[in-house]
Amino acid sequence: MSADPVGGGTYVSSMMTANAVVEVLAMLEEASVQVWLDGGWGVDALLGEQTRDHGDLDIILSSMDVPRLQEALLSIGFKFRAGGTATSFILADEHGREIDVHPIEFDQRGYGFFKLSDGRRWPFPPAAFAGEGRVGERHVRCLSADAQVQCHGQGYEPRESDFRDMERLQERFGVVLPVSLCRQLGGSSPAAQQPVAADAPQAARR
Repeated sequence: MSADPVGGGTYVSSMMTANAVVEVLAMLEEASVQVWLDGGWGVDALLGEQTRDHGDLDIILSSMDVPRLQEALLSIGFKFRAGGTATSFILADEHGREIDVHPIEFDQRGYGFFKLSDGRRWPFPPAAFAGEGRVGERHVRCLSADAQVQCHGQGYEPRESDFRDMERLQERFGVVLPVSLCRQLGGSSPAAQQPVAADAPQAARR
């Protein structure tokens, strides 16, 4: 949990609860905005249970849906918060709810391309968007377990919560983890792999 200013105002404790996630997703569904969960909530959605607290909600959506998403969330009190990048942005409200938004461009094959700040494009195949899960009693779309693994630990040093998230995915879905996301004997973490970019989608930063 962290404290961040919203729109230059007072500091609030940031915590994205399951009820808050469901409320946001319901609002976006009303606005005909399709999103996929990523990050910590994306992992817990795949697992079908909340395994830890989450400081934010990471979502991926088509870049064409960004105007509708912004209109829907700004109408219920969300504001732009500092900390985004040239290719992603953060919305937060006075209650401490925070959403990390990662727009991507889809091609006619169903591939989604996330544009990195250094100009490279990171392709996600259609199977990456086939994940299904649950937050509370709500069924949600999320990145697949394999895609979640690819998105974790990119551009930052994995934390204890990242190792735990990835171990849970491996236990449940049998995914292969890169060595950078595997604990080593003695509890030390290996040197991080070459990062994709600091603003790569997701990343369960809290």
